[in-house]
Formats: sequence, structure tokens, C-alpha cells
Amino acid sequence: MNELCKLSAAAAVAMLKQRKISPLELIDAAVERIKETDPRLNALPTLCVERAREHAKRLMQKPPTDPPAHYLHGLPIAVKDGTDVEGVRCTSGSRIYADRIAPASDLIVQRLESNGALVIGKSNLPEFAAGGNTFNDVFGVTRNPWDTRMTPSGSSGGSAAALASGQVWLATGGDFGGSIRTPSSYCSTVGLRPSPGMVPRAQKQPFSALSVEGPMARNVADCALMFECEAGAHPLDPLSHPAQPGIYAAAAARPLKPKRVAFSVDLGVAPVVHREVRAVCKAAAEKIAGDGVRVEEAQPDLSDAVKNFLVLRGAIYIGRIGPLLGKYRHLLKPEVIGNTEFGLGLKLSEVVAAEIAHGEIIRRAAKFFEQYDLLICPAVMCPPFPVETRYVSELDGVKLEGYMGWLALTCALSITACPILALPGGFTGDGLPVGLQVAGPLRSEAKLFSYGAYLEQLLGFAGRLPIDPVVR
Repeated sequence: MNELCKLSAAAAVAMLKQRKISPLELIDAAVERIKETDPRLNALPTLCVERAREHAKRLMQKPPTDPPAHYLHGLPIAVKDGTDVEGVRCTSGSRIYADRIAPASDLIVQRLESNGALVIGKSNLPEFAAGGNTFNDVFGVTRNPWDTRMTPSGSSGGSAAALASGQVWLATGGDFGGSIRTPSSYCSTVGLRPSPGMVPRAQKQPFSALSVEGPMARNVADCALMFECEAGAHPLDPLSHPAQPGIYAAAAARPLKPKRVAFSVDLGVAPVVHREVRAVCKAAAEKIAGDGVRVEEAQPDLSDAVKNFLVLRGAIYIGRIGPLLGKYRHLLKPEVIGNTEFGLGLKLSEVVAAEIAHGEIIRRAAKFFEQYDLLICPAVMCPPFPVETRYVSELDGVKLEGYMGWLALTCALSITACPILALPGGFTGDGLPVGLQVAGPLRSEAKLFSYGAYLEQLLGFAGRLPIDPVVR
């Protein structure tokens, strides 16, 4: 069973398609692996195994007659516990919704299930996906399989930990200020923050180009496969964009060496970057340059990116949490209250100014990518930290502003609207993962997968998963 859990998603799907294994066998393998590893991780606190088995039996009794090339043929996946799966508990990590059962599935779940995915469980997240450490008052703390004393980051921390430990082959993620990229970095997995609109969404909040859904996997090819299942226009999301079926998986199968790459260790916005993160990321850049790629230290002008990101994020929190604040304040964690009150305290003129600045930042980034194929930088300013630390407030003697200060590198790129691939970049001396952000021009996901496949081969960190949780 454990050998099945070590398969890539693409390999498992190929075996399902050829009927060398059945969806029920993969469910059994996943359940066994979850039982073996999750007591030390708490990555998938809610399971829906019988629902998955019933779905599998329907697929086996009536397989599709002409499925698309990216069809998953009954592959078990995990869905983040802020995303509705019909008939399954969905808490969003909040005591407010601790007993809520989802009446219908979210668009992304509908799309994945229509493409042959089986939802086997819900992955843990911080309350309302707020913060870069996965803990909440409903399910508790999720731990990093590379060192169970450490956080897997967040908010998609449960998804990344489940992938790294072999509990599932694919998992959903959401990314606002880095919630796919930082867990991917801390767990040495792969994730994509797509261009806004590439994956349709329908949530009760202001329409925004900042919050997106994206795939999380163990390697670039698997990430592209999942993206094929997620991407495409939907009538319920006016911002959604038509996809080009087949091109993403095909691109990931054709590694492409970039010609000119920008590299920045701090994007001009991080007040400090941990020495080991600097060293790992610089070593990756040197290896890329050593392979004949033109690598230059450069970044777009992001000097106002974090400030405007925080304003726009605050405005969105008015819609997300504002209606809950009066009645349920006593059930909310301080950071969620603080985010919402910050938003409620904004002036209309400040929000409008941030919206205008957002457009200017997007245009500056677009101009930057007229010169460069890629921008590469660290995903996080520091390596994984202890789970007891709510967030990093100080790094190397430098005080960081607010509870989002340590996430400046991801927040700054969120506001550019560029697609960003999170890739393993290396390890610290203590064996903790360090990840890279690899950004490209707007809607360049296909080419980004090709470049990502090249970087994955060159850097050589894929294939170390799944891992048994390391208890120290």
C-alpha cells in the first residue's frame, strides 16, 4: 500500500486508466497512510472515506466513454477545509462553523469531481485561512512532516503536509498572500498561484484579483495535471478566463530552458532574509546561471506593493468577516478580528487609491516581463519555525511589522497578478525545506510549467516525497 502512496499523481492515474489498480485500492492505500502518519501531523482532520468509496463505485460501474486527456479516473485528493464538499463537514477552521455540513460543493470541487477526482478528506487550515501557521480552535495544530516540531505554514498547510507525507496525490489550495506558496516552500512540494480568473471562484466577498484557487502537488507534472482539471471559464465567475485544454500537462512534459532570468533575494521589500534562505536561493540561482542561463539581479518596482496589498486585503475582510464580527467576536482569533477592524477603519479614498495603485503595479510587472522570462526569489524570508509561534515577529534582530510582515515576499507578488510557481529550492543545515517563487508574465501558465519542469530537473529536489514524519 505504501508503494502506491509513493507514486506520482500522473503515474497513479496511468495505472487507473489501464485498470492495473482500482480507485478503491487507492482509497485503501490513502486511508492506511493517513492512519499511519496523521496522528503525528493532523493534516486531514476530516475524512469522507465512504463518500469517496461510493463515488469510486459509480465511476467503476459507469466509466466515462470519452474522457479528456487530463481525466483522473478515480484518484483520491484532499480539499482544503474552507472549500465546500457536499455533505461533508466544512468548518473553515472556525468555532462559528464547527458543526456545519456543506449543502453543496464549491465550483472547484464540482470541476475536480467531474474530472474523475475522489475527495477523501478535508485539509486543515488557520481560522478563515488567515495566517501563515496552520492552527485553529476546532482541530488544533498541523505539523510539518520534515520536523513535527515545526509548522508547515499556511493557510494551505494541511494540504502541503498531506502531500509531503503521501496521504494524497493532489490537494487543493487557495492563495491570497502566499497560502499556496509558503506551505509548498515549508514542505518541499509544488504549488501554483495562477493568474486571476484562470480557476473560477464563487465566494461571498468583493470581486478581487488577489484571492485565487490553485493546484498543489508533489512535482511540476502533477501540478500541471491538476491545473488542467481546475482551469477554465465558468458563467458564475465573471472574472474567469477560458483555458486551453491539454497545453498545461503537455508543457510540463517538455522542459524548457529560459534565456534570461531575474533573481532577487528580497524583491526590494523584505527588510531581512534569513542567512540560510539567502544561501540556498543564491546557490539555486548560481546553478541556473552555470547551466548557461543569463541570470541578473533585478526585480520590478514593488516598493508600494505590500502597503497597497494590505489595504485591499483589509477591504476584502469587511466582506468576509465583517458580518460575523458583532455576533461572534468572542469566537474569533485576534488576528482575524484585527484584519477586519483594520478594514473597517479604512477610508473610502484609501481603498480607491490602493485599487488605482494595484493597476499601476500590474502594468509595471508586465513591462518588467518584456525583458525577462522569469523572476525567481525566495518564497519565505525564513525557514520553518516552531508550531507554538503564531507568526514571526522578529528575524535576525529585525522587528517585522504586523503579523503579515514575514510574508512580504509573497504578498508583494500577489498584487502583480502574475502566475507564480512554488518549487523546492533546497534545504537548511538542519534539513528543513527552502522554497522558491518562480513568476512569469500574466497568463503564461503553460510556459511557466515548462520552465518549472526544467528547473525541477536542474535543481534535483523532486522525488524526495512522500516522507515519514520526522519526530525530534
